[in-house]
This record gives sequence, C-alpha cells and structure tokens, in this order.
Amino acid sequence: LRLRNLELEVTKRTYRQRRIVRKELPLQQYLNMKVTSLVTFLFAVGSIDGFVVPQHNVVAQPNSCLFGSVSEVSPFVQGPRIICDELPVVYVYDHCPFCVRVRLAMGVKNVKHIVQFLANDDIPTPTKLIGKKIAPIFGIPEDDLIMGESLDIIEKVDSDDRFGATGQILPTTGRKDIKAWQKSVQILLRTLQRPRYVATGLIPEFQQIDGRHAFIKNHQLPPYEKPEWKGDGTDENPGMPMEEKLKLYAEAMSMDPTSLIEDLNAKLIELDDLIYSEHHCSEGGLSMDDIDLWSRLRSITIVKGIQWPTKLRGYMHNLSELGDVPLYDEMAL
Repeated sequence: LRLRNLELEVTKRTYRQRRIVRKELPLQQYLNMKVTSLVTFLFAVGSIDGFVVPQHNVVAQPNSCLFGSVSEVSPFVQGPRIICDELPVVYVYDHCPFCVRVRLAMGVKNVKHIVQFLANDDIPTPTKLIGKKIAPIFGIPEDDLIMGESLDIIEKVDSDDRFGATGQILPTTGRKDIKAWQKSVQILLRTLQRPRYVATGLIPEFQQIDGRHAFIKNHQLPPYEKPEWKGDGTDENPGMPMEEKLKLYAEAMSMDPTSLIEDLNAKLIELDDLIYSEHHCSEGGLSMDDIDLWSRLRSITIVKGIQWPTKLRGYMHNLSELGDVPLYDEMAL
C-alpha cells in the first residue's frame, strides 16, 4: 500500500506535467493504467511482503551446531498427488501432536484426504467410530476400515501402495538427544501453550465454550499433577473444582510471559544445534523423527514473541508447506 500510494502521487505529478505536451487523457483512466502496470511488476519481482510468505521472529545464530558442516541438503522429493475415489478420513483435534503426526505424514505422501475436526467435548462421535474418546482416528471407506493410534496409522499408509510409493518415510533413528530435549521443555510448554489453545477462539475443537471447558477440566497446568487436577472419581479425591481450574487458566493467560518466553527461546537455540538441516532433523533424510518432532514443535507457534533460530524456523516452514499443515503464527497470543 505504501508503494502504491507513492506511485499514485508520482503519477499525478507526472500526469500534470505531461498534459501540456500530449493529448489530454482523463486522470482516472491514466491512473488505472499505471496501477495495473505497478501490480504486474510487483507480481513479477515478488518484492512486497504481501506476495511472499512472512518470516516470523527469526534470529540468526552462529553456525556452531552439531551439524554445522552440512552445506547442502536435498529436500524430500514429494510424489504425485494421490486422489482415491473414496477419500480417506482423518478425525483429529487440531492442537493434538499425535493427530498432527498423521496429517503431516499424509501431506508428505501427497495423499488427498478429509480432515474431520472433532469438538473437544464430543464423546459420541469417536466412541461410535472406535469405542472411546480418542484421536486421531483414521478411516479408509473402500475397506470399511477404522483404526486408531497415530504410529499404526502412518505405518498402514506408508506400506499401502494405493497411497503412493511405500517406505517414503524413513524409520525413527531413536535419537535420545531430541527426546531429552523434548522432556526438558515439557512443563514450560504446558504452561505457555495450554491457556493459549483455549484463549484464541480459533482452533476448531475449542470454538464453543463446552469444548474449551472440557479441555480445561482434563488438562492440568503446572505445577499441578493430573491426579490432583482430575481426581480419581472417589469421594476422597474428587479433583479440583471447575471454578478453580477456570481461575488458574485465566491467571496463566494474564501473567507476564516474558521470562518463560526467554527460557523457551534459549531452549530453541539448543534444539537448533541438534537438527541436521532445514529439511529433516536427522541425517539420512525425512524420517519418523521429523513426523514426531515437527508435530510437537508446531504448537509453539501459538506463543507470541518466540524468537526462532534461522535453521529451526526454516525447518518449521518447510515441513508446514510439505505436509500442508499450517502453523499458528497468525493467531499467536
């Protein structure tokens, strides 16, 4: 818009100057011609923020990481689009990392599928499908198949040639360093992410108050543990009253998150040192390491003010595009 306004102002002056040496043309017609040319130019050069993917809070870091010597890595080569006559269906909660695993794997394999978001308080739908309230749930209509468990679903999809070449996603490498990192940020992420899930009002499973309250009822905030939050159904331990849970979530959302965000930013720098490249986290290619890690990292993008190291931010962006699973940047709180 700034460039357009500047162009229009310059154009008006140029028009006034040229009126004395050329046949007069109505001003609005002349402006329309110039604006059309400007827009064509901007599309061609791609130099305006509105025409490129925005970069969110990227911080360049010194190249001192474990894999710092890696200079060039080939990205995953995606196969052709797979469109079945009856599309497979994935029943999910948008925030759930186990659900994201399946969505990411389906996207990586370029399999068109239906994403059915479940409300967080919806018990009948998953119970009818698989016998209990759980997600993800995967369905192949032509086989009359319904199954659960994210890793089992991914194994099924990547071993069935109806969904493209098999074995495209490499097996897990069993990296203990990444698992240790994930464990080290568990409390920090719960503190930052859980209140924001229900506060945005934009995540599908939380768009109604019943869904938000169902989540708050069952998901404790640190330092509380699940038994004292939920109770065990007995008179001796009925759990925390719902009013108190709502109060704690509201307080967590209203607190100044600066120190927590600083801690998380430092942990992301640690992780940046651990990932192999912007295209896959472990040497050898895209694997189940990525399916798990990226699915857990995605929820961090709901936290406003996070400073992503360059390589790690590239990793988040690349797998988001490859898997066709959007990040939360634009709704971050």
